[in-house]
Amino acid sequence: MKRIFIKGIGIAAFSSVAFACSGPKQVTEQEVAKAAVNTPTNELVEQKQAEFEYYFVEALKQKMFGNAQEAIRLLSSCLEIDPNSSAAMFELANIHAANNDFTSASLLLEKAISLNPENKWYKLLLAQVYQQTRKYSEAADIYAGLLEKEPENLEYIYMNAALLATAQRFDEAISAYNRMEKETGINEQISVAKQQIYISTGEIDKAFAEINKLIENNPDEAKYYGLLADLYQSQGDSENALKNYQKIQEMDPENGFVHFSLANYYLENGDTEKSFEETKEGFASDAVDIQTKMQLYMMLTANPAQSTLNEKQRGELIDVLLEKHPDESLVHTIQAEELLKQNKLPEGREALLKALDINPNDYMVWERVMYIDNDLQQWDKLYEHTGRIIELFPNQPQGYFFKAIACVQLEKFDETIELSDEGADYVIDNPQLKANFLMLKGEAIYKNGNKTEAFKIFDKAVEIDPENYLTLNNYAYYLSLDGIDLDKAERMSGKVVERFPDNATYLDTHAWVLFKKGEYTLAKFYMDSAIKNSDDESDTLLEHYGDILYKTGKKEQAVEYWKKAKESGSESQVLDRKIKEQTYIEE
Repeated sequence: MKRIFIKGIGIAAFSSVAFACSGPKQVTEQEVAKAAVNTPTNELVEQKQAEFEYYFVEALKQKMFGNAQEAIRLLSSCLEIDPNSSAAMFELANIHAANNDFTSASLLLEKAISLNPENKWYKLLLAQVYQQTRKYSEAADIYAGLLEKEPENLEYIYMNAALLATAQRFDEAISAYNRMEKETGINEQISVAKQQIYISTGEIDKAFAEINKLIENNPDEAKYYGLLADLYQSQGDSENALKNYQKIQEMDPENGFVHFSLANYYLENGDTEKSFEETKEGFASDAVDIQTKMQLYMMLTANPAQSTLNEKQRGELIDVLLEKHPDESLVHTIQAEELLKQNKLPEGREALLKALDINPNDYMVWERVMYIDNDLQQWDKLYEHTGRIIELFPNQPQGYFFKAIACVQLEKFDETIELSDEGADYVIDNPQLKANFLMLKGEAIYKNGNKTEAFKIFDKAVEIDPENYLTLNNYAYYLSLDGIDLDKAERMSGKVVERFPDNATYLDTHAWVLFKKGEYTLAKFYMDSAIKNSDDESDTLLEHYGDILYKTGKKEQAVEYWKKAKESGSESQVLDRKIKEQTYIEE
């Protein structure tokens, strides 16, 4: 039987919520009404005014309901009635900005501001749009203008400073941060921002002064010594860097994060052994959250070619994670990935199953388990696991497909047919999978003895997916066994070996088709290639080779290969007769 298997400084954070905070919530109904009335709409005839108001209110409703395109259409109608309605321009720009059409949004807002220069909401939205389009200098200027009206507004001061820094207008940014510092006092966020500017401008002494200012203001805050250590390290002063990292450990022995800083310190200084030991200490710390540990592990192992960790060290870190976080499914998944990289399939599967004990609703992990079962050709396991998958994910066709594969191998042919029909119902826009279900169904029907019906199903599978090489191979082989439609079988198996010229199973099928056609010399050519490319010669392949050798006049070699087939586990009584009588006997 042929087996079947599937071998910036504040700006990024502000920008991310910019448009969620814009729109109707920022403009009161009174402001909208005032903006609409204070445009030339009061010069429109009464009917046009009513029509404008209807479209405007309806547009706001559609926007609230999430119907952006209808809101755009209605607001565009408003502008047809009154081309100078800044309120309509603002609402339209808001929608365009939310849709990432920043060009349209900025043009509308610029026009709206020219018509209504006192409206701060228009300016705030335009500043946000400018940030999205990297016009940081222009955005900074908008906040500077807003500060003229509200000089005590700390948000405006901070955004102005941050945007100036991003625009590399460093002197102005420092002045803005100093202005804010006068209002708030010494502040970590401000000092770190200023430090970064001073590093960019090469004013390292001033950068150190900012961090030392934080320490003087709050000498018991351990992380400030970390900032100082990082700065020393960036300037090549390893001695002072180490002193400050050690200062953190003295002040806060439970600080797990300092171990990662020390790991980086030792790595940059070429001591990979100490770097790993500090990394391991950080992983063992109860003060470090699991998310941080996982992110660091991913970072350290993402690029194997550049990773400083060897296989043994990766294993040690995983062992620490398993000890500290045994109930985290992702830890077991990471362990599985490491084992699978080492081609330890059973052990990797066991780790995946532990992850599924904790979180059984992770379909992607279940899918990995299915593929491992299939690669190991452990059909009982595949049957068991796919049964669970179908219970948990009844709409996922892959569960049915792999369980059907298991059923074919376990000779549960009636169940194969049932699973193939059921699973195919869940296939959407995937003709290859549809054809595979038909292939398995045809396989089961053939094994149940209904060859005519099986061949019809194989034909349908090939019609749906003409490049389904597994179906083409199996169909050709079954035709050859029955000695029918051999020209068709040769075309199909020939197409397969043309695509996979080194696949022993496919070469064996093609050779056997040629043998059945009486083309023994050509059959031997392909069977020689099959034997050469076979890692694990099956009893069927060995017996076929013996048959071909016999037909090409090599009787002694034929008997030798029939005996090899017998030693490989064949229980064929016909093979026993071939060996005993030393002659070819057709089954």
